[in-house]
Amino acid sequence: MWCVPHPEKPNHILVLLDTEGLGDIEKGDKKSDTQIFVLALLLSSTFVYNTMNTIDQRAIDLLHYVTELSNLLRTVTSPDLDGEDNAADFMSVCPDLVWTVRDFYLDLEANGRPITADEYLENSLRPKQGTDQHLQNFNLPRLCIQKFFPIKKCFIFDLPTHRKKLAQLETLHNDDLDPEFIQQVADFCSYIFSHSKTKTLSGGIKVNGSHLESLVWTYVNAINNGDLPCMENEVLALAQIKNSAAVQKAIAHYDQQMGQKLQLPTETLQELLDLHRVSEKGAMEVFMKNSFEDIDQGFQEKLETLLEAKQNDFCKRNLEASLNRCSALLQDIFCPLEEDVKQGIYSKPGGHRLFLQKREELKAKYYQVPRKGIQAEEALQKYLQSKESVSDTIWQTDLVLTAREKEMEVARVKAEFMKAEKERLGAILMQHQQMMERRERLHWEQVRQMEIKRLYQQALQQRDQERRLKEEAEKLKERFQAESRKLQDEIHHLQKNDSPDDTCILL
Repeated sequence: MWCVPHPEKPNHILVLLDTEGLGDIEKGDKKSDTQIFVLALLLSSTFVYNTMNTIDQRAIDLLHYVTELSNLLRTVTSPDLDGEDNAADFMSVCPDLVWTVRDFYLDLEANGRPITADEYLENSLRPKQGTDQHLQNFNLPRLCIQKFFPIKKCFIFDLPTHRKKLAQLETLHNDDLDPEFIQQVADFCSYIFSHSKTKTLSGGIKVNGSHLESLVWTYVNAINNGDLPCMENEVLALAQIKNSAAVQKAIAHYDQQMGQKLQLPTETLQELLDLHRVSEKGAMEVFMKNSFEDIDQGFQEKLETLLEAKQNDFCKRNLEASLNRCSALLQDIFCPLEEDVKQGIYSKPGGHRLFLQKREELKAKYYQVPRKGIQAEEALQKYLQSKESVSDTIWQTDLVLTAREKEMEVARVKAEFMKAEKERLGAILMQHQQMMERRERLHWEQVRQMEIKRLYQQALQQRDQERRLKEEAEKLKERFQAESRKLQDEIHHLQKNDSPDDTCILL
């Protein structure tokens, strides 16, 4: 017990009661543990129930058992302090329950969503629907605990440091402890300091030092008088202690093996299941080596349940690791494509085809990356589905721009056709004009040729005529010359035959 001034409430004393822990084998007195447990519960205004790893059925049953004993002892003793009977108003002065879970190893999740530590406690204490005897046995301790503790709070604590340093925990400084564990402890202390209420008895009596002394003597005397029954026989208690420890050792071995060999995400689910099967077999061997009188195999079944829960947890974490890796990988690979889309690279005719081509190239690059895990294809499909609207937008833009381009192409082709037709008609017209000009030139050439021919013929005729005239002239000349020679001959003959006195007639 420590009694110190309250750090936040003036004129209040903070009384801390430490029961050390239940089930200490070295004590060998289970009954004493139960008695101290009940005494602490009755004296407290805030009861801190400290369990290991998880909130399990054994811890619930033990707390239920002690609360029932506390009710019984409270009813039997009915201490009368300052003339007030506090038994009639017992429920109004029940302590607050702060359930702390040390070395917590599960994920705070339910139905696939994160939950708080308080929700985890509420889920653990929630009854099940049904009327059969099994469900009634399951629900009874939970209903009693909820009724006994109207105000409940839960804190979870990770391992304070590495497992290898736990043996030297008493000598470690805060710098050697896990920062998250230190923060969890700070949150716990802050809650205790700010929310712990003053111990109050029925009738609203605030417990002071003398009241606390009276309560202690009353309850201790009642316990010593045998009003508190024994919890269990020693063999059963020892079996529970050893088998619980054996389960924890087996779980620790499993965690060690999986921690050393498992690398998330695994390429296939079978890879994870094979590793779990090997680690599970080793954990079972550790349990069988350390178990004691597990006659009904209840602890072995509990271990199997825990291992199955761990397998499911690893499968879930494997899915998450695969999904996280694939999401980051997809973001990294497809980021350039998204940037190109933002820049409007594909907002053009034919852009959708280019977009699909680029997307297929990036998908091939994604498939080539190793160890994406079992969510690889699903993550890809979800990503592609999330970007389907982008593809549709590019497609719609492509259709509009392509239609506009086709219209422009039709107009361009039509203009080119009209231009070509105009040029063709102009060429034809020019050819026709050139042909007419050639015909006209040919006509005039023919006319000129005919004129030349006519002139030539005329010249030929004139030459022939001149030749004939010349020939006739030559003939006349020759006749004249012949006639002249003949006349000369005749003259000469006359001259020769006539007398000189004859008259000469010369022609």
